[in-house]
Formats: sequence, C-alpha cells, structure tokens
Amino acid sequence: MKTVIIKYNAGNVQSVMYALDRLGISYLYTDEEEEIRSADKVIFPGVGEASTAMAYLKSKKLDQLIPSLTQPVLGTCVGMQLMCRYSEENNTTCMGIFDVDVQRFPVEPGMKVPHMGWNNIFDFKDPITAQIPTNAYVYFVHSYAAPVCAHTIATCEYIQPFSAMLHKDNFYAAQFHCEISGNIGEKILQNFLNM
Repeated sequence: MKTVIIKYNAGNVQSVMYALDRLGISYLYTDEEEEIRSADKVIFPGVGEASTAMAYLKSKKLDQLIPSLTQPVLGTCVGMQLMCRYSEENNTTCMGIFDVDVQRFPVEPGMKVPHMGWNNIFDFKDPITAQIPTNAYVYFVHSYAAPVCAHTIATCEYIQPFSAMLHKDNFYAAQFHCEISGNIGEKILQNFLNM
C-alpha cells in the first residue's frame, strides 16, 4: 500500500509521520502530482491559518488536484477546514469538497477560544469510527469549526455543537488531531488505512 502525506506549508507533519511509524505504515511526503495520484491513501494534515495555507495550495495547483482525487483522502484540523467551501478565517474561499462553511466560535462568557485540549466525540455515522466508543476523547486545537451538516459523521460540543468529522464520497476529515489523540486517534487512522 502506498500512503502519501501531502506536503504544503502547514505544520504538525512530524506528528503524523510518528503516528504512521507507530502503525508500521511506510509513507511518502510529497507535493508531486504523479506521486499523490498514484497513492492508495492520501493524508492531508494541517496546522496554521486558512488563507496562507490556501495561497500555498494554489501556488502548487494542489487546490485543483486534491478535489479530483478518487482514492480515500483524510484531512485533519486545518486540512479539514480547507476541504470545506469557505472559512471565516481571513475571508478564505476553500476547496469546496464539503458543502459547508467554516465559522469562528461565537463569544461566550467564560469560554476560551481557541478550543484547545481533550474533548469527547459522539453521534458516529460511518465505518471510519468502527470500534470507537461513544464519547471517546480526542485532542483539538482550533478557533474555527464546521457546523453540523449533511456530511457530519461525528459531533463534538464546545460552546455549540460542531462537526468533529466529515465524510463525502472518498473524502474523510477530522477537526481533531488523530496523530496526537492516543489510542482513539490511532484507531481512526488505522480504520482509514484499512479501507
């Protein structure tokens, strides 16, 4: 199996590599179109700011490549947000794979933004969450989120309910960091790689 991690200017890639190493999965870290198209599985990670990340994707034509992929693709954190239609973060038009807009968390007295730390996910609707117990805890770091929508396959609540995971066709996404979410995140990664 050929697994590719998409190379672009969004951090946390090392954590994804360590997670795949722990699972015994070999991978290629690249932004080359032929390598990405020929992969069996594609991981699109991300930490950072939406408009800067989208500008880099456009400079490499990855914004056109990623939506055209036909193999299973998993986006995480900012990767997930860039797969949506639009982000309120710096008024950013994204790739539009998921027909939903990413919104900043509303101001709520006593609630800090960004949403940072461990929180539980629930209301699972897809085999990628097989053998994950409801209300399992995963690790989040984000100020923006996709609301619950037709593509939502796992939900979390912070200030308000939001999409913890999305799925459409061959595209999967997680707002949390699978790679640093312990056994739960590792199991979700394994489920994705086993597809």
